[in-house]
Amino acid sequence: MLNEEMIAELVKEVLKGMSSSGGEGKPPTPKESTGQKGSLSVKDYPLGSKKPDTIKSPRGNAFSELTLDAVLQGRATFEDFRIAPEALLMQAEIAESAGRRQVASNLRRAAELTKVPDERVLEIYNALRPHRSTKEELMAIADELENKYNATACATFVREAVSVYERRKLLRGDIPE
Repeated sequence: MLNEEMIAELVKEVLKGMSSSGGEGKPPTPKESTGQKGSLSVKDYPLGSKKPDTIKSPRGNAFSELTLDAVLQGRATFEDFRIAPEALLMQAEIAESAGRRQVASNLRRAAELTKVPDERVLEIYNALRPHRSTKEELMAIADELENKYNATACATFVREAVSVYERRKLLRGDIPE
């Protein structure tokens, strides 16, 4: 139970830090869609039903082309069924228009993570668990995300986590209070 309480407290600290640095504020009024890029709104959700022509697979196949028949004929592969960063950014735009800034931020970070190999994402996830990594190891991860993958929002997130971990004594080698 102590670990659950520590994790809950950690989440509160991170959210508090994010809202003081421009996170959730007064939600904007939902906007209407004009159908142009950069103008998606809640009326466009879900994209797969409302605007399927805007969704492409990572290999560039149209959403409507992703069928069982296409798989059987070799026109669609596993890679086509992964989410493309552009689709996540469109979802972020919709979330933002609905006043869900934190969800939009999460989707933007997810879009950045599509550039990071799955195995590395899991390694980073495990490294971010309390008492698993040193400050130096986490800062190296932040630098890697920023410099190798151009995942600047994710790098910022890891650096914010480091400062919270330091305050809460959650780095490897820290003794829990």
